[in-house]
Amino acid sequence: MGGDEHTSGSTGHSFGGLHHVQLAVPPGAEEQCRRFWGDILGMTEVEKPPVLAARGGCWFRGGGVEVHLGVEQDFTPARKAHPGILVHGLRDLADRLEAHGHEVVWGERDTLPGHERFHAFDKLGNRLEFLEPLP
Repeated sequence: MGGDEHTSGSTGHSFGGLHHVQLAVPPGAEEQCRRFWGDILGMTEVEKPPVLAARGGCWFRGGGVEVHLGVEQDFTPARKAHPGILVHGLRDLADRLEAHGHEVVWGERDTLPGHERFHAFDKLGNRLEFLEPLP
Protein backbone atom coordinates (compact mmCIF):
# COMPACT_ATOMS: atom_id res chain seq x y z
CA MET A 1 0.00 0.00 0.00
CA GLY A 2 1.39 3.35 -0.89
CA GLY A 3 0.74 6.85 0.25
CA ASP A 4 -1.19 7.93 3.29
CA GLU A 5 -2.59 4.78 4.92
CA HIS A 6 -5.62 6.47 6.53
CA THR A 7 -7.13 8.11 3.46
CA SER A 8 -9.35 6.68 0.75
CA GLY A 9 -8.17 8.66 -2.26
CA SER A 10 -10.75 11.04 -3.66
CA THR A 11 -13.78 9.52 -1.90
CA GLY A 12 -14.27 12.41 0.53
CA HIS A 13 -13.77 10.29 3.63
CA SER A 14 -10.82 8.90 5.56
CA PHE A 15 -10.29 6.15 8.11
CA GLY A 16 -9.11 7.07 11.60
CA GLY A 17 -8.32 3.67 13.06
CA LEU A 18 -10.08 0.58 14.29
CA HIS A 19 -12.55 1.06 17.15
CA HIS A 20 -12.93 -2.60 18.10
CA VAL A 21 -12.88 -6.19 16.91
CA GLN A 22 -15.75 -8.51 17.72
CA LEU A 23 -15.33 -12.22 18.21
CA ALA A 24 -18.17 -14.67 18.72
CA VAL A 25 -18.46 -16.75 21.90
CA PRO A 26 -21.01 -19.35 22.96
CA PRO A 27 -23.74 -18.56 25.49
CA GLY A 28 -22.46 -18.69 29.07
CA ALA A 29 -18.76 -18.26 28.18
CA GLU A 30 -18.27 -14.91 29.90
CA GLU A 31 -16.18 -16.32 32.78
CA GLN A 32 -13.86 -18.12 30.34
CA CYS A 33 -13.50 -14.82 28.47
CA ARG A 34 -12.71 -12.95 31.68
CA ARG A 35 -10.01 -15.47 32.59
CA PHE A 36 -8.39 -15.29 29.14
CA TRP A 37 -8.74 -11.61 28.15
CA GLY A 38 -8.58 -10.21 31.69
CA ASP A 39 -6.47 -12.54 33.84
CA ILE A 40 -4.07 -13.97 31.23
CA LEU A 41 -3.78 -11.15 28.68
CA GLY A 42 -4.16 -8.39 31.28
CA MET A 43 -6.85 -6.37 29.53
CA THR A 44 -9.46 -4.39 31.48
CA GLU A 45 -13.12 -5.29 31.21
CA VAL A 46 -15.26 -2.44 29.88
CA GLU A 47 -18.82 -2.04 31.12
CA LYS A 48 -21.28 -2.64 28.30
CA PRO A 49 -24.26 -0.33 27.80
CA PRO A 50 -27.28 -1.88 29.59
CA VAL A 51 -29.21 -2.66 26.40
CA LEU A 52 -26.17 -4.60 25.08
CA ALA A 53 -25.27 -6.16 28.45
CA ALA A 54 -28.66 -7.92 28.39
CA ARG A 55 -27.46 -9.87 25.34
CA GLY A 56 -24.51 -11.40 27.22
CA GLY A 57 -20.88 -11.36 26.26
CA CYS A 58 -18.24 -8.94 27.52
CA TRP A 59 -15.83 -6.27 26.28
CA PHE A 60 -12.14 -5.72 27.04
CA ARG A 61 -9.67 -2.91 26.42
CA GLY A 62 -5.92 -2.53 26.73
CA GLY A 63 -3.19 -0.53 25.00
CA GLY A 64 -5.58 1.08 22.52
CA VAL A 65 -7.10 -2.29 21.53
CA GLU A 66 -10.74 -3.08 22.24
CA VAL A 67 -12.19 -6.57 21.85
CA HIS A 68 -15.93 -7.24 22.02
CA LEU A 69 -16.96 -10.82 22.73
CA GLY A 70 -20.52 -11.30 21.57
CA VAL A 71 -22.77 -14.28 22.21
CA GLU A 72 -23.69 -16.31 19.16
CA GLN A 73 -26.29 -19.04 19.73
CA ASP A 74 -24.89 -21.38 17.07
CA PHE A 75 -21.28 -20.61 17.96
CA THR A 76 -18.48 -21.88 15.77
CA PRO A 77 -14.96 -20.66 16.59
CA ALA A 78 -13.09 -18.58 14.04
CA ARG A 79 -10.33 -20.97 12.95
CA LYS A 80 -9.00 -18.90 10.01
CA ALA A 81 -10.34 -15.36 10.45
CA HIS A 82 -8.58 -13.55 13.30
CA PRO A 83 -7.58 -10.18 14.71
CA GLY A 84 -3.93 -9.19 14.40
CA ILE A 85 -3.02 -7.54 17.69
CA LEU A 86 0.16 -5.45 18.00
CA VAL A 87 2.13 -6.19 21.16
CA HIS A 88 5.19 -4.80 22.94
CA GLY A 89 7.01 -7.68 24.66
CA LEU A 90 5.83 -10.43 22.30
CA ARG A 91 8.12 -13.12 23.75
CA ASP A 92 6.87 -12.36 27.28
CA LEU A 93 3.28 -12.72 26.10
CA ALA A 94 4.10 -16.03 24.39
CA ASP A 95 5.65 -17.32 27.63
CA ARG A 96 2.60 -16.21 29.61
CA LEU A 97 0.17 -17.90 27.22
CA GLU A 98 2.17 -21.13 27.26
CA ALA A 99 2.34 -21.05 31.07
CA HIS A 100 -1.47 -20.98 31.06
CA GLY A 101 -1.83 -23.91 28.67
CA HIS A 102 -2.20 -22.09 25.34
CA GLU A 103 -0.13 -23.37 22.43
CA VAL A 104 1.86 -20.68 20.62
CA VAL A 105 2.71 -21.22 16.94
CA TRP A 106 5.41 -18.86 15.69
CA GLY A 107 5.13 -17.50 12.15
CA GLU A 108 8.02 -17.23 9.74
CA ARG A 109 9.37 -13.67 9.54
CA ASP A 110 9.40 -13.60 5.75
CA THR A 111 5.62 -14.15 5.54
CA LEU A 112 4.97 -10.75 7.13
CA PRO A 113 8.16 -8.71 6.69
CA GLY A 114 9.13 -6.40 9.49
CA HIS A 115 7.29 -8.29 12.23
CA GLU A 116 7.78 -11.17 14.59
CA ARG A 117 4.48 -12.94 15.22
CA PHE A 118 2.66 -15.95 16.54
CA HIS A 119 -0.82 -17.44 16.50
CA ALA A 120 -2.67 -18.82 19.49
CA PHE A 121 -6.24 -19.84 20.25
CA ASP A 122 -8.42 -18.80 23.16
CA LYS A 123 -10.04 -21.62 25.18
CA LEU A 124 -13.11 -21.34 22.94
CA GLY A 125 -11.10 -22.07 19.79
CA ASN A 126 -10.95 -18.56 18.26
CA ARG A 127 -7.71 -17.91 16.37
CA LEU A 128 -5.65 -14.87 17.42
CA GLU A 129 -2.49 -13.37 15.96
CA PHE A 130 -0.05 -11.32 18.03
CA LEU A 131 2.62 -9.24 16.26
CA GLU A 132 5.55 -7.05 17.23
CA PRO A 133 7.42 -4.83 14.75
CA LEU A 134 11.09 -5.73 14.41
CA PRO A 135 13.57 -3.02 15.37
